[in-house]
Amino acid sequence: MIAKFAPDPIAPVLERLGESPLSTFVAIAVLLAGAVVLFALRRRADPDLAASARSAVGTGAVPVPSTGDPDPAAALAATEAVGAAMTDAGYSVMTVRNALDDIARVNGLPASQVVVFPTALLVSARGEKQEGHERREGEERTGAVLSGEGSLLLCQIDEVQRTVDAARTGLLDPASTIDRIRWVREMKPPYGRVLRALGYVMLSAGLSAMLGASWLGIGVAGALGAVVGTLLLIGERLPNRYGALITVTVAFAVALVVFVLMRAGFGPGLLAALIGPLVVLLPGVLLTTAALELSTGQMIAGAGRLAAGGMQLVLIAAGIVSAGALVGVPDLEFTENPEALGPIAPWVAVAVFGVGIAVHQCAPPRAMLWMMFVLYVAYAAQVIGGVLLGGVLSAFVGALVVTPVTALVARQSTGPAAMVSFIPAFWLLVPGALGLVGVAEVLGGDVGGTASLIATLTTMIAISLGVLAGSIVSDRMRRPPL
Repeated sequence: MIAKFAPDPIAPVLERLGESPLSTFVAIAVLLAGAVVLFALRRRADPDLAASARSAVGTGAVPVPSTGDPDPAAALAATEAVGAAMTDAGYSVMTVRNALDDIARVNGLPASQVVVFPTALLVSARGEKQEGHERREGEERTGAVLSGEGSLLLCQIDEVQRTVDAARTGLLDPASTIDRIRWVREMKPPYGRVLRALGYVMLSAGLSAMLGASWLGIGVAGALGAVVGTLLLIGERLPNRYGALITVTVAFAVALVVFVLMRAGFGPGLLAALIGPLVVLLPGVLLTTAALELSTGQMIAGAGRLAAGGMQLVLIAAGIVSAGALVGVPDLEFTENPEALGPIAPWVAVAVFGVGIAVHQCAPPRAMLWMMFVLYVAYAAQVIGGVLLGGVLSAFVGALVVTPVTALVARQSTGPAAMVSFIPAFWLLVPGALGLVGVAEVLGGDVGGTASLIATLTTMIAISLGVLAGSIVSDRMRRPPL
């Protein structure tokens, strides 16, 4: 018997397009409008990093002296301060090392060596001396500092990047660099704790709407967001050793409320309320950075971040499973339904989510509109990627588009650092949400959770590849416009 191949009469792309044509058309319109804006921004962008850094640090910058022997001790202290701040900000080890190499070179220490780990930094500052017609190695100093034990707000990350740009181009001497890093760490948030808690309410409700929650689900997500946001603000004042306990407690409380309401018959529209309030705890950025570092050969750093991100997922899942063991787990079908409130609702939710993230994470006020622009471009790219390539590869498309967009925005006179607009866009992709579901199912004894974990790994790889490809585009965009 000869088997006959019967092709699907409807192509997958057309089938996915038919599921939400209006949302797809809106995404196309957003991308076209974004392309026009990006073209205009590229014409206005300043390709000179030194000029951009000069405007960032103001007139009080102290340039590196062009004469005299380098001071290894001062350069070592400045390199340690910058490296620790960049690690706390969440930069990859390659980005940190490249910046520290530039700072050492501009301070007359080209032979210095830097070793960066996610939680430690080793710097060997080595100068050179001119003896007659020959240059010989001078004094060497080596230092080690702990890093990565804290986290910075978006306003602090923005100032760290500006300081790094100024230091690596010679606009700040080592002493001024240390002073600026100290000032950054002592910055007061631009928003008070009440506003930050309200911001968490908005981001929880907005993300739940994008995941397909009902009106009741959005309300529950907002209420839970108020509680979780308050607990997280309290946790900022506690030592890091309490972090694991806070994570489990928050996950348990959120899951307990959602499970009780679902078992009471309020419907599956509440399911998205389980993810929205926990979004900041999900290690999506951490896991994706781990995949990016592993793909670029940084095995120790990548493996360490991967283990830390996996442990964070286990802690969250442990809280969810504990709540399920107490009240019983309803039939968990983690499927997205963006049509629950209509095809336009997710686009409105993007704005709510963006404002909530900006306020809760204390983004610079001038960065608000730029962040909204990046978020809409990221969401539109993900929607188009989902129609053309499917769910997992839509993350690749989103990362591919977002990376050069954030780099171009950072080159504007009022634009925030690329990391500031990049982190909220990452949370919009939510690669950790699928992994949370998989770990919860595995801990609950469901072997089907393995498929979710594999899908999470695939999503992380897709995003890291998108970031790598987008970085190539970003590098080419640094050329002056014709």
